[in-house]
Amino acid sequence: MTKIMVVDDEAAVRMALKKVLEKDGYEVILAENGTAAVNLIKDCYQAADIVISDFKMPGLDGLETLTEIGKINPEITRIMLTGYATLDRAIDSVNIGIDGFLTKPFDNNELRAKVREFNMKRRLKQFVSEQVLSELQKVGEDLIPKRRSVSILFADIRGFSAMSEKMTPKELSSMLNHHFFKPLDKIVFEFNGTLDKHVGDSIMAIFGAPMAYDNTAMRTVSCALKMRDKMAEINQTLGDASMRISIGIGISTGEAMVGIFGSPIKKEYTAHGMPVILASRLERMAKEDEILVCPATYEAIKTSVQARPMDGVMLKGLEKEMTIYSIIGKA
Repeated sequence: MTKIMVVDDEAAVRMALKKVLEKDGYEVILAENGTAAVNLIKDCYQAADIVISDFKMPGLDGLETLTEIGKINPEITRIMLTGYATLDRAIDSVNIGIDGFLTKPFDNNELRAKVREFNMKRRLKQFVSEQVLSELQKVGEDLIPKRRSVSILFADIRGFSAMSEKMTPKELSSMLNHHFFKPLDKIVFEFNGTLDKHVGDSIMAIFGAPMAYDNTAMRTVSCALKMRDKMAEINQTLGDASMRISIGIGISTGEAMVGIFGSPIKKEYTAHGMPVILASRLERMAKEDEILVCPATYEAIKTSVQARPMDGVMLKGLEKEMTIYSIIGKA
């Protein structure tokens, strides 16, 4: 159950918020001032998932309270509650890391909707594009793990270990961040994919969850083709041939368990299941600038692409041979 802490020096406001929020199934914790709220979080790192704090309070004001709570646990969604007289200050607070603000007197339905919106946006903004976030907020999709039909994409730099031995830490960081992660992450978002994680020099992306769109497999392969084209474009600008970045991509389609997994200390939106394993195996097998897809992915896109079949392939951890496909381009 999501826990919300309400911080306000007025008992009537605290009780009104508690009554409204409990109707949505939240567990509500009350604090009469900023110091009490900060101490509660200090005593228990996970005392609250969301904190709603009034702006004008004796002692620590709302901005100071939420700032201190953010230092203790940056994963907490922090919301400012303010009267219209201090609205400009509240808006400024959003620019320094507060997740959102509410005005009082508040409309009950609006308050409940805003709390859901701020919390979902906070949890998902590192994984999905603003477009997907917007649609999730409209439909109220939850993030509890569930079985979904998805396509999984892994992209990885070929020969990364040899490259890294020739670079200083600063050069390596610049190469990964500016010439690999940043441009390819943007392409994932462009095709409405969900950025799962970066692992070393690898990118994992999920297509089809948390929002499902038409032609999931084709969007995933189109993303891979654009990634390959983008890396070719970047390599043209690097000059030094020894710095050329070659990638291998693996894609698999099927049913996986998708949602938020983890502990109170660390959570992530991710996928588990055979499509993840198979996509990872295909990515490891892919040669420079090669895109390998599983039979299910190919079956869904075969009329739209040119591909070369590779028969009798045995992948680690799988018991039987299969035919996989190397994607040449669109038909």
